Parts: sequence; C-alpha cells; structure tokens
Amino acid sequence: MNKIVIAILAVVAILGLSLVGFYNNLVTMTQAMDNQWAQVETQYQRRFDLIPNLVKSVEGIMTQEQEVFGQIAEARTRYSGATTTDEKAKAATGLESALGRLLVIMENYPQLRSSENVSQLMDELAGTENRISVERGRYNDKVQVYNVAIKKFPANLIAGTFGFNERSFFEASEGAEEAPAVEINPGTSE
Repeated sequence: MNKIVIAILAVVAILGLSLVGFYNNLVTMTQAMDNQWAQVETQYQRRFDLIPNLVKSVEGIMTQEQEVFGQIAEARTRYSGATTTDEKAKAATGLESALGRLLVIMENYPQLRSSENVSQLMDELAGTENRISVERGRYNDKVQVYNVAIKKFPANLIAGTFGFNERSFFEASEGAEEAPAVEINPGTSE
C-alpha cells in the first residue's frame, strides 16, 4: 500500500515539475519576444529621431512635395498612438511607404543629393534601416520558436490553459516589394 502511494506521489510530482518547467519556459520565451520587440522599437525611435532632421533639411531646398511630409508626420502620429505590436508594425510600414516616396523624390533632385547635411542624414537613415531589418529578423526568429513551442504536445495544453497565445510575425505590407512611383514635374505640385 505504501509503495502504491509513493509511486502515485512520485508521478504527480514529476507531472507537477514538468508543468512548472513548461510554464516557466513559455514565460521565458514571452519575455525574450517582448525584449526583442523593444529592440525593434529602439531602432524605430532612432529612425523617428532622424526623420525630422532629414525633412527639415529637404524642406529648405524643396517646397513642392508637402504631401510626402504630411504622410510622414501622419505615420509617426499613428505609431505613437499604437498600443499593440501589430498596430505598431502596421504604422511602421506606413512610415516606410512615405519615407520611400521621400527617398525617390530626393533621388530626382541633384541639389539634395549634393547637400552635405542631407547626405549625412541619408547615411544615418540607411544604417538605421539596416538595424531595423536585423532586429525585425531577430524578433521573427523568437516568435517562430515561441509559436512552435506552444503548438507542441503537451505544451499546447499548458499554453492554452494559461493564456499563452500565438504571436504574429512582423511581415511587410502588401505591395512593399514594389518601389513607390513618384512623378516629379519641377515647378508644379502633385
């Protein structure tokens, strides 16, 4: 009789420790994803800090592309008001679209490319875009590991019970693979 009770207690203890281990592993992965998203946001903040300087430098030389400047400001505002990772990712993609239009416009203005201030800011922005790309990739790697973990048996039972839900990957918006089309007619505003 004592051997049966001890065996039952041993099985319960092993299951309990396994449950605790699975749970703690999911908490660790969740924190790793949150930390990695914070790294993405750090790079976004760097981008947001650079963009006003770039816009001011460009505005001083060119005044007819006010629509793009407005789109950039609007995208920054949407990002600031976003509360979830998905909303922030969508707002960041909107900023990238407007920023892409600005870059295309700048390529069509030789006096902008020759401006030392604009050139330096463009180099810094390019470096920041590379950092963002790296951090997004790292974030997606962590999301993949986490999503696989919560779908595997028996962790899927624990994940569902304790509210660990699948996370979304950071994905480019539809149409992002195509360069923005911008037509420039000097002296006119479009």
